[in-house]
Amino acid sequence: MVVSWRSIIWVLLEVLSSMNLAIILLVIIAIASVIGTVLQQNQPYPNYVRKLGPFWFEVFRCLGLYDVYSSIWFICILAFLVISISVCLYRQVPVLLLDMVKFHTKIQIESLLNLQQSTEWLSIDRNTKQILAKVTGTLISHNYSWRSQDYGTHQVVAAVKGRYNRLGYLLTHIAVVLIIIGGLLDSDFWLKLKEWQGQIAVERRYLPFLSPIPQISKLQPGAIPTFRGNVMLPEGNTTNFVFLSLHNGFLVQELPFSIELKDFKVEYYETGQPKAFISQIRILDQEHLGIQPLDAIIQVNRPLVYRGYSIYQSNFGDGGSKLKLRAWPFYSDRNKWLHPLDLQGSVGNEIKLSGESGDLTIELEDLRLFNLLPELDSERKFHNFGPSLSFKLRNEVGKAWEYLNYMVPVQLEGRSFYVSGVRTSMEEPFRYIYIPSANNSPERFLKFNACLHNLDWVRTVLKQNKTAIENSSGLQRDFEFIRLNLIKLFMEGGFPAVSARAKAVVPADQLYKVTSLYFNLLEDTLAKIFIEILREEGMKVDEGVGENEEVFLKDAIFALTTVPNYGAPFYLQLQSFQQIESSGLQVTYSTGTSFIHIGFFLLVTGIFIMFYTSYRRIWIWLAVENFAVRLVLAGRTGDRCQSDFINEFLLFREILNDLLGTVPKKES
Repeated sequence: MVVSWRSIIWVLLEVLSSMNLAIILLVIIAIASVIGTVLQQNQPYPNYVRKLGPFWFEVFRCLGLYDVYSSIWFICILAFLVISISVCLYRQVPVLLLDMVKFHTKIQIESLLNLQQSTEWLSIDRNTKQILAKVTGTLISHNYSWRSQDYGTHQVVAAVKGRYNRLGYLLTHIAVVLIIIGGLLDSDFWLKLKEWQGQIAVERRYLPFLSPIPQISKLQPGAIPTFRGNVMLPEGNTTNFVFLSLHNGFLVQELPFSIELKDFKVEYYETGQPKAFISQIRILDQEHLGIQPLDAIIQVNRPLVYRGYSIYQSNFGDGGSKLKLRAWPFYSDRNKWLHPLDLQGSVGNEIKLSGESGDLTIELEDLRLFNLLPELDSERKFHNFGPSLSFKLRNEVGKAWEYLNYMVPVQLEGRSFYVSGVRTSMEEPFRYIYIPSANNSPERFLKFNACLHNLDWVRTVLKQNKTAIENSSGLQRDFEFIRLNLIKLFMEGGFPAVSARAKAVVPADQLYKVTSLYFNLLEDTLAKIFIEILREEGMKVDEGVGENEEVFLKDAIFALTTVPNYGAPFYLQLQSFQQIESSGLQVTYSTGTSFIHIGFFLLVTGIFIMFYTSYRRIWIWLAVENFAVRLVLAGRTGDRCQSDFINEFLLFREILNDLLGTVPKKES
């Protein structure tokens, strides 16, 4: 059996234009859209690994579910849908256009009688011209267009109303094709096509400057028909490129002009929340503007459109603020505490440190001037806790701790604290250490902490402040040994370390009594050392200390219990800064927008035509038979508005009954 190419092409066209294929493709697109909505798209791969695990991460990556709308299979489905609808249009447009202009007067009476709506009369009035005049007048009064054809033995009047309803179907199908084409033009298809061809390669390394980026990861202006890129531009800086996110990396898209950020400001509500982001930019373009630049102001939802490129205000951040810092050592004795380390740096850069605990790197990440947090006694009231510095401390093997330090003391329950948060991963909440403040400074607590690390100094203080029991009992050396060991345990692990030591060496029946003794001795020792520090500050402590100092001591002891879990060997204090703001700009260039706009217009127009016009056809067949006129009225409509057409048909039948002066011979 020989199969011709014409048969194969015909079968292929049948398959491509079938309704079943279109429904299957639409269902797959709907499922993909649900996945793209539920699963957050275009996130860094480590985030997916943490959420899904290594196995499912790899499965989802192979399926392209992390960027559904730009995956190969999704683009292929859209392309097949476009081909399917286009083939359907290719086959149906001539038929529908012919159906709109043709009245179909060449029709057999058997076909009319088989229609669902049909009626037949026999009239003794043989004046067919008069009957036709009455019939056509009725059609015209109901807004029908009609044509008449005399076939000798009979005459046919074909009438139609709402024939342009068919145009609605054509416009909606064309609109879908245009919208999908516009979506494909505005997708990452072109980037992936160049990647498949080996013309570009995604850069996955972290590179702080543009110069090390290889040429294969850069795109020249006009290399792709559409893109959407972002760049953080500090005040006073100029850029002629944006970064395009692709997979787990980026590409650099160069612009045919330069953007300079003259000024950036943030307006705030009275509550302290951001109200508006405003960027004053300057466009530098020698080719089109010459030496005269273009100054413009952009805000959220108020972009600048220049040469087809839209420049949006997307976000804001720090542009490299200059910082003055002071590192107070946590684990050094009182002699080294006298010499804290003064540092200088800028946001986005690193500070290298070398010390007894090994080489450390301070990665300065962000400076925030406003930190709105709920007040302790109300979830609806917010309070500005002032500037904060976020940074990471990374050791030699790459392990990092993330910190959030507030610059000014925070008021909590009427007392002042320097607050510092720490965590070891993004999934963890911050664990906070509250350093009590004295005279708007952390120095008293830090000196207290440093003195406790100098056991020789502690021993000297204890000898100068012996109790009566220690002098009279002859247990001076034992008490001194116990106190020093309690201080050492406390500084290494807080109260839990003291409790653990007691459980290890004391019988169970004596544990509560001995543990209480340990805690009392420890608190007494801490109080003696704290009083000595107050004496060095010049405070008169012989007659006792005030309530504020007692509260400070309690807060200091609580803070000391959290220091061993702090992770950093120092407390990094933000002393001053010179803020440099950065504006987040998004630059888009789209060639598919016009397709989408035209498609949307055609879609609205087509839907309007389909919903507000009804396609209806009526035929009147009449002939002289056996000294009488045989007249048949028949009609049909589309799937919609069946009830309205039936009512209209019944009205026509009643009118013809009155005009002919007889009753129908047959009704259906």
